[in-house]
Amino acid sequence: MQENLVIERPYWNPYVAGVVLGLVLLGSFLVMGWGLGSSSVLMRLGIGTAHVLAPAEIEKNAYFGQYVGPGKNVLDDWLVFEVLGVFLGGAVAAYSAGRLKVGVDKGDGITRMKRIGMAVLGGVLMGFAARLARGCTSGQALTGGAVLSLGSWIFMMCVFAGGYMLAPFLRKQWR
Repeated sequence: MQENLVIERPYWNPYVAGVVLGLVLLGSFLVMGWGLGSSSVLMRLGIGTAHVLAPAEIEKNAYFGQYVGPGKNVLDDWLVFEVLGVFLGGAVAAYSAGRLKVGVDKGDGITRMKRIGMAVLGGVLMGFAARLARGCTSGQALTGGAVLSLGSWIFMMCVFAGGYMLAPFLRKQWR
């Protein structure tokens, strides 16, 4: 019996992908009047979840109340649809390249649960930092960088510097 083998196709050329991403960013500015980003969507989902659990308390809060309450929908923001499109686009791209599969990528020196725990911790820290920085990495780097925001350029230099400084310590986890 012959198994159905899925042949993985190569990734996009990074230069081509960069140009396409730049065109998507330009299209976002031209069509919506805003750049790309995603951290506000997670904040909105968090507020929506809290509103389901304790609606009266959330609506009374001055910050949260601007997103939920009578006549307001927490998902009433175009970025919600942008992030949904990013997820669906990624799924279609992975499927069309023969790379759509369920699994946890990890090195030999780390357990599956530790890898998941590190990913969740990293995601929570990045989400918290994105709210403090008033923007996520994509918003800061792509949108802020495109409009030549000095703060965004400094942020990205710090992201790269931090990545290079941490790489030697984390590299052993992947070997």
